Amino acid sequence: MTAERDPFKNPFPEGDSDRRAIWEMLVPRDIDAFVSADWASVAGDFIAANFTGISGNFQGEPDGYTLAFPTLDAYRTEWLRQAAEFGAARAAGAFAGDPRAGIYAATRLEVIEITGEAAMVRKKFDGRLAKADGSFDRMNWQTLYICRKEGGRWKIAGFVGYLPHIKE
Repeated sequence: MTAERDPFKNPFPEGDSDRRAIWEMLVPRDIDAFVSADWASVAGDFIAANFTGISGNFQGEPDGYTLAFPTLDAYRTEWLRQAAEFGAARAAGAFAGDPRAGIYAATRLEVIEITGEAAMVRKKFDGRLAKADGSFDRMNWQTLYICRKEGGRWKIAGFVGYLPHIKE
């Protein structure tokens, strides 16, 4: 019998400082910033020069992907819009329980491929956020991040996100 996963615990061993740092950036720092709509706490996690974000629009076929975020400013605008929408729903009592805990439980970041100063990170979401009316918001997508080590620190250079979550 396998032990239940603690979604708040970094899954990478203490000696793997690169993967641990990437996980800290893309799981707790990202989730906590989103839930509190605090872009300033994650702004330093991005490389603005040549940042590119592609949206898979939840489609499996790449023909449906779009260059949704040609700049970091474009991504920040959408991130802030989504965070404000989430915050308004939370303030209105739309969620049953703590949606932050639900986001952590739905998030898995267990595969990080590092080659030199570059990394490809697979972050998957698979879960439900319970709503006060008995329904739920389904979290079922994945994002591939491209990260680079800059000034001794891992940062996000771009991503392909809003991809359908394909279960293995």
